[in-house]
Amino acid sequence: MNKLMTPLFALAVASVTAFTLTATPAAADEIKGDAKAGALKIQMCLGCHNIPGYQATFPEIYKVPKIAGQNEKYIANALTAYHKDDRKHPTMKAVAASLSDQDMADLAAYYSVLGKVADANLPETPAKAPSADVAALITKGACTSCHGTNFSKPIDPSYPKLAGQNADYLYVALKAYKTEGNGRVGRNHGIMSGVAKQFSNNELKAIAGYLGGLDGDVKTVTESRFH
Repeated sequence: MNKLMTPLFALAVASVTAFTLTATPAAADEIKGDAKAGALKIQMCLGCHNIPGYQATFPEIYKVPKIAGQNEKYIANALTAYHKDDRKHPTMKAVAASLSDQDMADLAAYYSVLGKVADANLPETPAKAPSADVAALITKGACTSCHGTNFSKPIDPSYPKLAGQNADYLYVALKAYKTEGNGRVGRNHGIMSGVAKQFSNNELKAIAGYLGGLDGDVKTVTESRFH
């Protein structure tokens, strides 16, 4: 994967820099999540994210995302996006609407460490190399510039780990960044919308299929409903 300074890559770098600069003054006031408190708030999550291979049916049939081991800040930001309607999904919007900022931070803290293996070491580059076609797509999208060369070590904790995520979920998520003007489907994100719109749906499916086949940290952990 080369790191040529494409216009999109430059946009990504500029956006990350701008985010960092604007976020720094508020860092002292950032809500801290408590994993132990989060363990007592997971009841609404268990119906979908507690079951390996569980499939959602909206906006199409796909396996719900693996969230155990995902980046804490990314989980909190995703829940906030559903709360603010920057991510449109009726079920997740209803769940997020019932949560306070502290609830979201606690859930994020809990799931970020759930199932985590202390000595787990992923290689710096994936053991499974992409095909030439997929490698070209990944380079075109400058994917590694944000999500890391192994897609499990993003450059910023607000970005998700992608390696090993359910491929059909990734495909639906990527398509959502291309959707505009739909009150029930779509995701509003300046960088990812620009990335996704470069590709056809078939190309997005190819990228998602590759990422889903990699070794990664994210997983589904079956838990008791009683904590």
